[in-house]
Amino acid sequence: MTIHTEHPFADPEPDQVRRFRGRVGGTVSLWTTGSEGERAGLTVTSFLVAAGEPARLLALLDPDAALTETLLATGRGVVQLLEWEHRALAEMFAGTAPAPGGSFSHAEFEQTDWGPRLAGAGSWAGVRTESEQQVGWSSLVTTVVEHLEIGDDLEPLRHHRGRFGR
Repeated sequence: MTIHTEHPFADPEPDQVRRFRGRVGGTVSLWTTGSEGERAGLTVTSFLVAAGEPARLLALLDPDAALTETLLATGRGVVQLLEWEHRALAEMFAGTAPAPGGSFSHAEFEQTDWGPRLAGAGSWAGVRTESEQQVGWSSLVTTVVEHLEIGDDLEPLRHHRGRFGR
């Protein structure tokens, strides 16, 4: 085994827009959808909450991700806010850490009307897909909030400059 001082996935020609976005930072969420037979999930930090009647959550999702395809097909999903204790799970759902047996096998999930919900998530929303459009290299997915639960979120998981923090 060789120990390197540089980041193993560092881009030799970094995308300046991606570097700028990484400095904005934000709370890490886990978007999930589907049922026992076909579940999909993705760690997402590029999202925002739009207040209103009804409220909406808007996310920039990878158009090639299984989550995006399944969310658009089922029309329903769960958005849960992650905490510091969920950082390894966030890496697994982001595809940056190994997940033997699949990401869903590394935590307890319970099925809701909107899809699988991380049992340990204090704050979460059940959402319905409203629209999707291509924006840059992402799919801008707008969802309508149908159910909302707010927890204490004592140690929210944050993402800043490519790293998780408290």
